[in-house]
Amino acid sequence: MASAAERLAANVNLGAFGKATELKKRIWFTLGCLIVYRLGTYVPIPGIDPAVLAEIFQSQAGGLLGMFDMFAGGALGRMTIFALNIMPYISAAIIMQLMTAVSPKLEALKKEGESGRKKINQYTRYGTVLLATVQAYGLAIGVEGMRGPSGAAVIDPGLFFRFTTVVTVVGGTMFLMWLGEQITARGVGNGISLIIFAGIVANLPSALAAILELGRTGAMSAGFIIFLLLMSVLVIAVVVFVERAQRRIVVQYPKRQVGNRMYGGDSSHLPLKLNSAGVIPPIFASSLLLMPTTLASFAASGGDGPEWLTSIAAYLGHGQPLYLALYVSMIVFFAFFYTAVVFNPEETADNLRKHGGFVPGIRPGKNTADYLDYVLTRLTVVGAIYLALVCILPEILISQYSVPFYFGGTSLLIIVSVTMDTVAQIQSHLVAHQYEGLIRKSKLRGRRG
Repeated sequence: MASAAERLAANVNLGAFGKATELKKRIWFTLGCLIVYRLGTYVPIPGIDPAVLAEIFQSQAGGLLGMFDMFAGGALGRMTIFALNIMPYISAAIIMQLMTAVSPKLEALKKEGESGRKKINQYTRYGTVLLATVQAYGLAIGVEGMRGPSGAAVIDPGLFFRFTTVVTVVGGTMFLMWLGEQITARGVGNGISLIIFAGIVANLPSALAAILELGRTGAMSAGFIIFLLLMSVLVIAVVVFVERAQRRIVVQYPKRQVGNRMYGGDSSHLPLKLNSAGVIPPIFASSLLLMPTTLASFAASGGDGPEWLTSIAAYLGHGQPLYLALYVSMIVFFAFFYTAVVFNPEETADNLRKHGGFVPGIRPGKNTADYLDYVLTRLTVVGAIYLALVCILPEILISQYSVPFYFGGTSLLIIVSVTMDTVAQIQSHLVAHQYEGLIRKSKLRGRRG
C-alpha cells in the first residue's frame, strides 16, 4: 500500500508548481548560475592563438583531450578561464575523504557535527587551491609545447604567460567551486554535479551533428547510426532501472504497552540501493585519470616531448588495455569506498537497536551489522560491475568506430543520474509545499470551529 507521501506526490500537478513561489525562485537561481558558468566557458585565457588551438583539438577530438574537454563543457578546447572546470575540487574531496577514513583526528572532526563539517570543507578548499595551482601550471607548460600546422598555440610563451594562466585558471576553478556551493544551498540539486551536467549537455548538439555528418559523408552507415541511438536509449533505460533498484530489508518494531495503550508493533523497511555510490565513482575515476594522461597528451602533441611521456599518452589512449584496466579498477574501488563512506552498517544497527527495531531472524547489535554489511557488499559488487560496463562500452566504441564520447558511459550516467536527483528534489519541494498548504487549511478550520 502506498504511503501518504507517495499518494500526495502522485497528485502533484502544474497548479501546485505554479503556487510554489519558493521552488520557482530556487529553479531560476539555479538556471542563472548555470548561464553564468556557460558564459565563462567562452572567456579565453590571454596569450592563446584560438585558430591553432582549434586545429590541435580537432586532431585530438577522439582522444583524452576530447574526453576531458567534454567534462569541462568545451572550456579546455577553447582554453578559457574554466579550463580545469571543477575537477580540482573533486580531486581534493577524494583526498579528504581518503584521509578521513585513515586519520583518527579527521574522523573525530567529522563526528563533531556541523562545526566539524565546516572545518573539513575548509581543508578541502585549501586542497583545491593547491591542486588547481599545480594543474594550472602543468596546463600552461603543456599549452606552450603544443604546435599545430599553423604554428605554436601560445603567442608569447614565457614566465609571464605561465603566471597569468595560473592566476586566471585557479581563479576560475575557485569561482566554480563557490558557484556550485551556492546552487546546492540556494538552488535545486547538487551544484557540483549540475555544473558537470551542464557542460556535457551543452556539447550534445555538436556531438549529434558530428554523427549525422559522418553519416552524410558515408564514413558511418545509417544502420550503425540507428543502432548507436537505440543503444543510447537502452543504456538510459538500464541506468534508470538500476538507479531506482533497491533491496528492502524488513525491520520489525515490537509492541510495547504504555499505560492502557499499546504502541509499536509496526513493520517498516530499510532501503539499500543497488548502486549506493551513484555517479560518484566514474567522476572520481575520470578526475584522477584524466589529468596526468591529458598532460602527457599535451607533451606528446608538441612533437618534441620526452619519449616516456609519448609512450604514456599512447598506452593510456581510448580502448588501450592499460587505460581500460586502470579505469575499471578505479571505478570498482570508489564504488566500494564511497558506499562505505555514505553507509555505516554498525551505526545503522546501533540506531535500530536504540529504537527497538530488529531484522526478523537476526539478533540485534553485531549480528545485524554483519548482516547489513553482507547484503551491502553483495549489492555493491553488482553495482560496481554495472558502473564498469556502462562506462567501458563507449570507450570500446570510441577506439573501434570513432564514435563521439557523449553517447554513452560516464556522460549518459551523469546526465540521467543528475536529472533523476534534481527531479526528485523538485518533487520533494512540491510535496512539502502541499503539506504546508494542508497544515494552513487545517489551522484555519480549527479557528473557525
